[in-house]
Amino acid sequence: MNQEINRILWKCRRGMREIDLLLREFSTNKLKELDESDIDIFNEILNYDDQKLYDYIFKKEPLGSKSHEDFIEKNLKKFSEQGNF
Repeated sequence: MNQEINRILWKCRRGMREIDLLLREFSTNKLKELDESDIDIFNEILNYDDQKLYDYIFKKEPLGSKSHEDFIEKNLKKFSEQGNF
């Protein structure tokens, strides 16, 4: 599992600054607290391109996946709204 977490941390490095900061801060502070199914969902979310993630997080444009949107709402948006990044 440790090897997978390291791979996920590497995938959090992004080209768009806002997404890079959010994903890296979230993964640094919260990734180890997630259960295995949430880690899998987060890993799938990292497959989206930066613009698609930005549009969902900041403009509320749907991703087309309820589980991904729910995870983002529960974890990433909440994390960003708390001023943690």
